[in-house]
Amino acid sequence: MSEPSSESSLELPPRTPAGSAATSADDVLQLGGVSVVLDGNVIVSDVSFGLAHGRIGCLLGPSGCGKTTLLRAIAGFEPVRSGEIRIRGCTVSSQHICTPVESRQVGMVFQDYALFPHLSVQDNIAFGLSALSRAERRQRIGELAQMLEIGSLLRAYPHRLSGGQQQRVAVARAMAPRPGILLLDEPFSGLDVELREQIAREIRLVLKHDGITAILVSHNQFEAFAMADEVGVMRDGQLLQWSTPFDLYHRPVSACVADFVGEGLFLEGIVLDALRVETALGVLGGSEMHGLDPGERIQLLVRPDDVIHDDLSPLQVRVVDRTFRGAQYLYTLALPDGSHLLSLVPSHHSHAPGEMIGIRVEMDHLVVFPARG
Repeated sequence: MSEPSSESSLELPPRTPAGSAATSADDVLQLGGVSVVLDGNVIVSDVSFGLAHGRIGCLLGPSGCGKTTLLRAIAGFEPVRSGEIRIRGCTVSSQHICTPVESRQVGMVFQDYALFPHLSVQDNIAFGLSALSRAERRQRIGELAQMLEIGSLLRAYPHRLSGGQQQRVAVARAMAPRPGILLLDEPFSGLDVELREQIAREIRLVLKHDGITAILVSHNQFEAFAMADEVGVMRDGQLLQWSTPFDLYHRPVSACVADFVGEGLFLEGIVLDALRVETALGVLGGSEMHGLDPGERIQLLVRPDDVIHDDLSPLQVRVVDRTFRGAQYLYTLALPDGSHLLSLVPSHHSHAPGEMIGIRVEMDHLVVFPARG
């Protein structure tokens, strides 16, 4: 592994405290102020978070945000420019340390699965178990085959398997040596959309059953939410927020996170007091203080599940568009001032674009940010 270059003129972007996450000495994986520079470009900037034993994390973000590079740095495929990476209490990456991949006790599931085509499923799984006796290898293969429901495939070869079956085999092979941490790089990208969340939930159960600590990379929030205990949203190489899926959706720390996670639109408004704002929907209040000053111009995040269809409501809005989702329609609605909202409505309430419908807003707390610009 080559040493990091010593370009003294290169300046890293400033720290972003909002995205940092506290770590514990007991965490299996710890990142502290990690930055990665490749070919003179800052790809990852000052990322910190921790992952406890048996927990599943996800690095979530659009293509080019640095999440795969960060995963590769954890694995040992890329050096870090600054900060450090610790696995089970041992520093494996820093400005002066780069422990070889094979010495980090990490398992890796690649995007293309990287199964050995000339080996059977059984032999693929057994590849990393050479240190075990024949009986121990057979027992471990049997355990994984049962957990991942691939027992009938052990004598088959990869080219005879479906994408979902290959994915299960790749996970089994990576889990077989019981690594300190399992890394999964876009593990579901080769699967049909309908299968992704299902497979993600199945793999989550297997990892939890075996007590494996894991971190995956994904650009799909539904996969991330189906599988991970904690999710880190990344943008332009920075970690914007590391939190539970629930808090990312309901308590985003920035408008960027709110815009990326879930669906929703922003309404402009003005702060009235610590609990209330005034918008085109009227005066809205929440149960938690938002921390902004009276008179400050804001943008209020309104999720589709905040907007309830109510024929008896005096607030009437116009249907602009609708998308059929089986049990529900996702309506795009226009307020009298021209602002737009989204609303999820049971599909037996069918309203065509141009119709007027009544709505009411139900919010437990207000997700409010200072107005842009």
